[in-house]
Amino acid sequence: MKMNQEEFNVNGMNYIVRPARIQDAKELSALRLQIDGETENLDREKGEAFLDTVSFEKLIKTDTENERNLFLVAVANDRLVGFSRCEGNLLKRFAHKVEFGVCVLKDYWGFGVGTNLLKESITWADSNGIKKITLTVLEKNDKAVNLYKKYGFKVEGILENDKVLSDGCYYNTVVMGRFNG
Repeated sequence: MKMNQEEFNVNGMNYIVRPARIQDAKELSALRLQIDGETENLDREKGEAFLDTVSFEKLIKTDTENERNLFLVAVANDRLVGFSRCEGNLLKRFAHKVEFGVCVLKDYWGFGVGTNLLKESITWADSNGIKKITLTVLEKNDKAVNLYKKYGFKVEGILENDKVLSDGCYYNTVVMGRFNG
């Protein structure tokens, strides 16, 4: 089961969350590149592990065809402003879980875009018999850590000195999971 489009109005901002479409690929490539340059909360620096339009087309096609994957986009003012993915595993011992990741343009922080991408992903997972959602988050990203806790995620571990940021300092990564069993 895939999800339908949902409409939201948060702090005066109207936007929708819907499944990604092949036609989104070009805009997703530019969006990911921009977001990577706006925050150090993600794994990549701007331009690293670049995904072009064709790569996004393949990813969207794979996610659309795989019942254990979900690729969502947030659209405001007729443009993509964020996206999230849940990626499952084909191995039977891991088939009960997916890994979640989310990205939102900095100009759209504070409008619940990331929260609603997360909530829609949780609803999808729960409706599809997926028992566990996992994610990693930079420990100093308190806002995200607290959001995940609010939606039932628990800290499962800390990867110490896992990332080095532009200030030259090392930071911990928090491994979190939400089990619905």
